[in-house]
Amino acid sequence: MPLSDYIRDIPDFPKPGILFKDITPLLGDPEAFAESIRLLSDQFRGQPIDAIAAPEARGFVFAAPLALSLKLPLVPLRKPGKLPYRTHSLKYELEYGSAELHIHIDGVKPGARVLLVDDLLATGGTMQAGCALIEKAGGQVAGCAFLVELALLEGRKRLAGHHVFSLITY
Repeated sequence: MPLSDYIRDIPDFPKPGILFKDITPLLGDPEAFAESIRLLSDQFRGQPIDAIAAPEARGFVFAAPLALSLKLPLVPLRKPGKLPYRTHSLKYELEYGSAELHIHIDGVKPGARVLLVDDLLATGGTMQAGCALIEKAGGQVAGCAFLVELALLEGRKRLAGHHVFSLITY
């Protein structure tokens, strides 16, 4: 089952000149969605990973079933004001402005090996911040996993030093 058949191109979204990769057809097909989680699980099963972390919101869509499949805890990386307990935070720059991620101060155990998961790797800014936040919280980055990678935007360069895996590369 070629998963790329379930990714739809939307031209000029969210602004003119952008070709948006829409994952909702994949999410709307239970077999394709299940296959994406199976392939991610197969890639990381048996590796020394203690937890799965993901930035909101689309990262949660893939990280939650992956965490269940691998029987690992899920660590949410959230926007400001969304986590109820004390947090570590990190502000970072994106191509269209700035953003901030938070993690509970007890979100990862010291030295825990954490796999970060998101739907799409573009410029790598969000995942780079996620990696830094995991390290700030005392964890180690075990790798970064994505459904889709836009290779032309060179997001892997921002994640240099970390294992990066993508199911679909454009």
